[in-house]
Amino acid sequence: MCGATDTVLHLVRPLGFSTDDKHLKRAGLDYWKFVDIRYWDSFDAFLAAQDELQLHFFTTKVERAYTEVCYQPGDYLIFGRETKGLPEEIITLYRDRCATIPMSNPNIRSINLGMAAGIVLYEAIRQVAQG
Repeated sequence: MCGATDTVLHLVRPLGFSTDDKHLKRAGLDYWKFVDIRYWDSFDAFLAAQDELQLHFFTTKVERAYTEVCYQPGDYLIFGRETKGLPEEIITLYRDRCATIPMSNPNIRSINLGMAAGIVLYEAIRQVAQG
């Protein structure tokens, strides 16, 4: 998705997966060569290098819908781990910068990370294109 949209992918260590060629090829992801990937040694290092006003965090633990966010060129869309989501301290610290993807079924805890990222990324692209 990042390759298809010319979106930079920022990955923060420690990763929950391997990005070496052997693992990517086995997963059929030979298009990674078209993705601009930037690695960060820690989330603190990533945050320290960014303008806070360009950060948007996504979690199931807030009420504000992702469609209520006003996205601008250069913004960062930040998602937590597939299994745990964002750490509570990040949600608390940046609550005013958090949004969620509404789900109508209360029995479903969350949707998968790739799907969530796609939903939000294409909304951001739509808004930026409309100016």
